[in-house]
Amino acid sequence: MDEGWKKDVAWFFIAILIVAGINYGLKLVMGTDSPLVIVISGSMEPVFYRGDVVLLKSASPEDIHVGDVIVYNAPSYSYPIIHRVREIKTVNLGGKLEKCFVTWGDNNPVPDWSEYRLYPTPYGGVPCVPYYAVEAKAVMVFPKIGLIPLWIREHL
Repeated sequence: MDEGWKKDVAWFFIAILIVAGINYGLKLVMGTDSPLVIVISGSMEPVFYRGDVVLLKSASPEDIHVGDVIVYNAPSYSYPIIHRVREIKTVNLGGKLEKCFVTWGDNNPVPDWSEYRLYPTPYGGVPCVPYYAVEAKAVMVFPKIGLIPLWIREHL
């Protein structure tokens, strides 16, 4: 009985090492600092639900197409946004033409950004998500496995 706790502690540290190794390996293979994200809202239902974990892969502007689901950062939000690309535009950012993505959640009635709500850039607002704000593209979903970490984040 005296030795039982040592085995438990050893298995705990082995589990931590395995999870860290998987995370590090995914970062290398998927080419992104955040290869797994937890969906925190219902804006992408019925494709993704709160608590689903989405596997992400880095993507160049040429790899992103209408219908793809991307994750991007917006200055006014504390968490990355995961929404579907509905249209691809070209915008002038500081004298350079750049790809820009019109996005919105499958469960939302309007685009994230439009002529009435511009995405802020150093060169002024644009009605879409500039490529430099895109973190990655969704590859696969693991349903509901993020519910416990999501609950912990919201309640503790």
